[in-house]
Amino acid sequence: MPPAESAPAYITALDVLDVRFPTSESLDGSDAMNPEPDYSAAYVVLRTDDADGHQGHALAFTTGRGNDVQANAIDALAPYVVGRSVQEVCADLGGFARSLVHDPQLRWLGPEKGVMHMAIGAVINAAWDLAAKRVGKPVWRLLGEMAPEELVGQVDFRWLSDALTPQEALEILRKAEPGRPERIARLLERGYPAYTTTPGWLGYSDEKLTRLAREAVAEGFTQIKLKVGASIEDDVRRMRAAREAVGPHIRIAVDANQRWDIQVAIDWMRQLAPYDPYWIEEPTSPDDILGHAAVRKGVSPIKVATGEHVANRVVFKQLLQAGAIDIAQIDSARVGGVNENIAILLLAAKFGVPVCPHAGGVGLCEMVQHLAMFDYVAVCGTLEDRVIEYVDHLHEHFVDPVRIRNGHYLAPTMPGLSAQMHAKSLDDFTYPDGPIWASRTSPPAAVSIERRRVVVVEGF
Repeated sequence: MPPAESAPAYITALDVLDVRFPTSESLDGSDAMNPEPDYSAAYVVLRTDDADGHQGHALAFTTGRGNDVQANAIDALAPYVVGRSVQEVCADLGGFARSLVHDPQLRWLGPEKGVMHMAIGAVINAAWDLAAKRVGKPVWRLLGEMAPEELVGQVDFRWLSDALTPQEALEILRKAEPGRPERIARLLERGYPAYTTTPGWLGYSDEKLTRLAREAVAEGFTQIKLKVGASIEDDVRRMRAAREAVGPHIRIAVDANQRWDIQVAIDWMRQLAPYDPYWIEEPTSPDDILGHAAVRKGVSPIKVATGEHVANRVVFKQLLQAGAIDIAQIDSARVGGVNENIAILLLAAKFGVPVCPHAGGVGLCEMVQHLAMFDYVAVCGTLEDRVIEYVDHLHEHFVDPVRIRNGHYLAPTMPGLSAQMHAKSLDDFTYPDGPIWASRTSPPAAVSIERRRVVVVEGF
C-alpha cells in the first residue's frame, strides 16, 4: 500500500488540541438530551518526518464539557504511537489497530468502550488519513480498491465469529467485487444520497423548522429528521408542521436521542404515527438490545434506527442477531476507527440491514462519508434505503469540506479522510485561550489540555 521510498520515516509526535465551537448560542445541535451543546473536537495530528510532509489528522467528537477529558485520553496514547515506523503502520493498519485495541492495560479502561476506545479510534483514523495521503487517494477509494483478502485483514474477528466468520466476510466482499468500477464512477458522477437534520433541532421555532424543511426539499433532499422527546404536545405540533411543509412523499425521521424508557417510546411513537415517521432513532439506551427489539415490535411499521452511541462491534452484532433494528447507524468517531467500522459494515451486510450513518457534529460528515461510500463500492453494492446524515454546520473549518449537490454527498477526491481543519480555525477555537473563547467573559467551566507535542525518545 505505501509508495516506494528511499528513507524510512517515523511518527515523531502526537499533537492534541481541545477545539470547541459555541453552537449553544444559536441552539444548533439541540435535542432532548443535549439542550445546549457546544460542538467540539478532541483533535489529533500524527506528525511525521515523512519526506513528502504528510501528517495524519482526525478527531473525536463531543458536545463541550468533557472535551478536555477526551483530549487527555488521546494524549495518553502518545507513548504507544510515537517512534513507530510510518511505513510499517501504513502497510498493516489492521495490525496497528489491534496493537492499540488489544493492549492489556488500555483494555482495562473499557474494554473497547468509552473515552479510551474513542481516543484509540481517533488515532486509528489519523493513521488512515496519513496512509491515504501517502498514496494520493481519498480513504473511501483506498478502501474500495483493496483486495477482499486485504480488507478482511483489517477486521478484528474476536467475539464476532458466532455471527460473522472471516470466510463469510470474504464471500461478501468477493460478491461485490465485480461491480466496483461502475459504482466508483457513479459516486464520482452523482454522489451518495443524503438526508438533513438541519431543520429539526429541538430549540428551533416552528417558523424556523418550517422554513428550513421547505428549503431542504427545494435543495433536493428526500428525507429530513426532527429531534423529539422533550414534550409530546410539542412533538405532535412540530411533526404536523413539518409534514405540512414537505408534503406526503418526503420521509421524515425522528430522533429521541436515548430519552425514553421502552413503553414510553412505544406510546410516544403511536401518537406521532399519523404523521408517517419513517424511523425512530435512539428510542432508548444504546446498550439495551432487548429494549430496542421491544420498541421495534411495538411501533412497527415505523422503523427503528440506532448506532451513533453504540460502543463497539459486539453490541452491533447483538442488535442484528436479535432483530432489534431496521437501520444500522455507524459513527466515524464513536468506535475504534475505520477498522472497527469495516467490521460493522460487514455484519450489517451479513444480516441484510441498511447502513445510514450518523453525522452532523463537527467533522463527522467529513469522515463518515468515506465509510458509506466504501460500503457501497465494496460491501453492500447498493444505495437502496441508504442515506448519510447531513447537517449544515461548521464545514467551513475543514480543508476538504463536504460538498452537497441535489441532496447528495459529492465523492471526495482529495487524498485522506477529509478530517484536517484549517490552522486558523484550530487557533481561533482552541479552548479556553483561542480568541473566540477568550472574548467570552464566562466560558463553560472546564480544564483544557494544552497544545502538546511528544517527541521521539532515543532508543524507543
